[in-house]
Amino acid sequence: MRLKNRLLAVAIVLAMTAAVIYGSTREMRQEIEEAVQLTWTNWEDTLYFWYTDDTMTNYVNSAAVSFGEREGVHVIPVLVSGSEYLETLNRASLDNEQLPDAYIISHDNLEKAYLAGLAEEIRDVEEVCNSSHFPAAALNSIEYQGKKVAYPLSFQTSVLVYNETYLKEWARQAARKELLGISKDGEAAEDIPEDAVVDEAELTAKAEEIFQRAVPDTLSDILLIADDFDAPEGVEGIMKWDVSDIFYNYWIVGRYIDVGGEAGDRVDKISVYNNQTVECLKAYQALNQFFSIEADSIDYESVVQDFLDGKTVFTIATSDIVARVEKAREEGTFTYDYGIAMMPAVSDTLESRSMSVTNTVAINGYSKNKELANKFAAYLVNECAGSFYEKTGKVSANLASESDNGALQIFKQEYAESIPLPKMMATGNYWLLLERLFSKVWNGEDITVCVQELDSLISAQTKVP
Repeated sequence: MRLKNRLLAVAIVLAMTAAVIYGSTREMRQEIEEAVQLTWTNWEDTLYFWYTDDTMTNYVNSAAVSFGEREGVHVIPVLVSGSEYLETLNRASLDNEQLPDAYIISHDNLEKAYLAGLAEEIRDVEEVCNSSHFPAAALNSIEYQGKKVAYPLSFQTSVLVYNETYLKEWARQAARKELLGISKDGEAAEDIPEDAVVDEAELTAKAEEIFQRAVPDTLSDILLIADDFDAPEGVEGIMKWDVSDIFYNYWIVGRYIDVGGEAGDRVDKISVYNNQTVECLKAYQALNQFFSIEADSIDYESVVQDFLDGKTVFTIATSDIVARVEKAREEGTFTYDYGIAMMPAVSDTLESRSMSVTNTVAINGYSKNKELANKFAAYLVNECAGSFYEKTGKVSANLASESDNGALQIFKQEYAESIPLPKMMATGNYWLLLERLFSKVWNGEDITVCVQELDSLISAQTKVP
């Protein structure tokens, strides 16, 4: 099929709409032309690189300059609107003028991009897309039908964040009760005689011993603290998280729900309804009895702010929490120590697994500079990775980056064991279906019925005709 006809077919498959880059195609071209005018004018090769997130500008521009100078080429970064991104990218390719040679795209859109010819199997001549540079989750995210169709750039996943100051206070309370011989099922903390005396050195040593194992390994550990903690004034709840967003809930069922396999691209790998999933959701539903979080009146921003205000002991957060806590500490509005841990297991017998989303760099199948585009993509995700967090506030998927940041390393460990969001177009509504499932379960509906309903919907959507 001729290139023009193929592109026209792609346009029909993707149901292309009008370009929306800053309002119009003409404005898009104007911005590209202005970018060209600001770059060198005496080099022959030119590479156009698209991205949609303004926080990436400093990083992309810096990489474009250093790569361009090293290779003797133009690299023109173009910040575009994220609305109808692939459709707009296709229109630029259809025009075949100043089309994007490489671009940043969320991994769950890679099937759509690949089938449209807007992404192709990478030419990893720099040999960066391997386990020496990236964890399994990153490599799974870029795989489609056994091919690597992008380069992993950055990721997002969720972890457990805790107020270490409060946790140490709980450990001290628990140590005092233990030394006084008060059982966990006996008297409450407030019933301890005021004149009861314990040796301070012994109390300190016992409290430190308890604190060392205080970071929860399971949900039961969190509930134990919730039951046993005489929380300081100002603490409104032991744990609060955004129960309305599947991203902060998925870890509950992530080990036992399988939609698309490890790479999220196989319609023959579907397992939603099983005993483990039902049992995990029972544990999740029981949490509402302890924490009474109103899903309709909560969001991620309010959850993080409550943590920063010292109102909660535990929360579930994404990597942005690190910079926000450190900023609050510098400003003196967060006066506590804090810690970050991997997500706890659901129980002693049920494991957990977080979901992840990976931003990747894809090579446009219609680029005339594919070799150069592959080289720049590899440069962007590997050689420049050391400055990624500093320049963007996001966490690089590259194993070698942020090695001196203990908090971010926990995120990387969680990411390494996470399951990527499926990339199959047939399950494009998977996120919304799961949110609906968790909402129903949180509000007390029958778990078995809810899971069976989801299983039927996903199976019907992925059934091969």
